[in-house]
Amino acid sequence: MKKVKSKRVIFILIGTLLLTIIACGTGTSELPTATTLPPATQTSLPTSTAMPLYLSVSLGTMPLKEEGSSPKYSIDAQVPVLKGSDDPRVNQFNDEMALLIQQEIGVFKDNVRELAPVPGSNGSSLTAKYSLLSGPGNIMSIKFDIMKYIAGAAHPGTHSRTLTYDLEAGVDMSLQGLFISGSNYLQVISDYCLLKLKSTIPDLFSTGVDPVAANYQSWNITPDGLLITFDEYQVAAYALGPQTVVIPYSDLKTVINPQGPLAAFLPK
Repeated sequence: MKKVKSKRVIFILIGTLLLTIIACGTGTSELPTATTLPPATQTSLPTSTAMPLYLSVSLGTMPLKEEGSSPKYSIDAQVPVLKGSDDPRVNQFNDEMALLIQQEIGVFKDNVRELAPVPGSNGSSLTAKYSLLSGPGNIMSIKFDIMKYIAGAAHPGTHSRTLTYDLEAGVDMSLQGLFISGSNYLQVISDYCLLKLKSTIPDLFSTGVDPVAANYQSWNITPDGLLITFDEYQVAAYALGPQTVVIPYSDLKTVINPQGPLAAFLPK
């Protein structure tokens, strides 16, 4: 009896031990949670600055020649043309230059058609040449010198036309836009021109220098100053020809727009 009881006790102990081992082996253990990494930061690459448009183009000349026999006439004109880019701002500049010359040719031909034949005449003629007066850069300030002779006239006539173009903005610049809004810039320009012209022209036509916009339509930006051109008969007799005055930018500093293109010419 004692042996049977002993065996039973042993079996119970073994069974309990097995259950304990099984319980420990089948217990659920949680897996370690994945580590959440901070979002990757994006490193911005340096942005390249666009090259100014004026560095991509060059100014060339397209000659325009034409002759007619009934009535007799000849045309010799220069058309400034920007080359090297198909940018719309470049195309607009080229279109404006071509239009300006075509306008001059149209007026000339109308004058020629109205003439009665002049026996022995060499005919009528139109010559148009241009100069780029601004320094290297974004501003294209162009002056056209136009000479026209109509058969039978006592002498040829000359006049100027100017255009100053902001290539980067793609717009024509105005004289008013160079100066502080509401300033007396025309008076300042007029006073300087009057003083200079009086010193060289005894019989000055002073009304041609009055501070009105119509007297200052022919202007150019140059490295040395603001160039004002007075066509023949505007301030002096025909024999004296057209007159020009260069106004140093320092003499315009009180009226120059500090955010405008002329500010770059003033001392810092």
